[in-house]
Amino acid sequence: MPVSPVSRRELVARLRRLGFDGPYAGGRHAFMERGKVRVPIPNPHHGDLSTALLREVLRLAGVQEEEWLGS
Repeated sequence: MPVSPVSRRELVARLRRLGFDGPYAGGRHAFMERGKVRVPIPNPHHGDLSTALLREVLRLAGVQEEEWLGS
């Protein structure tokens, strides 16, 4: 099953299940943390995060697609 678009709420919930804390208020974007890894959380004003944006967030978080799909 490939990565598919998700809502911001779903992104936050699944990152929490993967051990991230937050989201915390940041400068331009809220962010979540796991250890020393800090990941900005996009705020799409309408609709879901695109697949491309989700993959970028996962890359910054150090989360493999397989790990994401299993969360």
